[in-house]
Amino acid sequence: MSRSAIERALATLKAHGVIESVQNAGWFVAGAGDRRPLVERVTDLLRGGDVKVGDRFPIQEELCQRFGASRTAVRSAIAQMEGQGLVGRGAGRGREVLTLPACLPAGQETQTA
Repeated sequence: MSRSAIERALATLKAHGVIESVQNAGWFVAGAGDRRPLVERVTDLLRGGDVKVGDRFPIQEELCQRFGASRTAVRSAIAQMEGQGLVGRGAGRGREVLTLPACLPAGQETQTA
């Protein structure tokens, strides 16, 4: 399919209220799902309480599956988390948790660059 055909299809679905676009997060079925940016949703993995500094961080494929996101979106989220000093390269080939994010009060979202 051409890019313009996809854009027309998305515009039609949006006009009919089936989907909606959320800036920095993507397209979603209207009225469903977590619409926060992917980096915030992935960072929540570190806020879960079961993770500690030095633990292995999930690989890209695991994150793609868990969040239903593309590799590009997952790479971007990981890069942002690395920039925040939350995760980094471990001793092996993978990444590890370097520090834990502060817990936020319910309903408050993090600020992303």
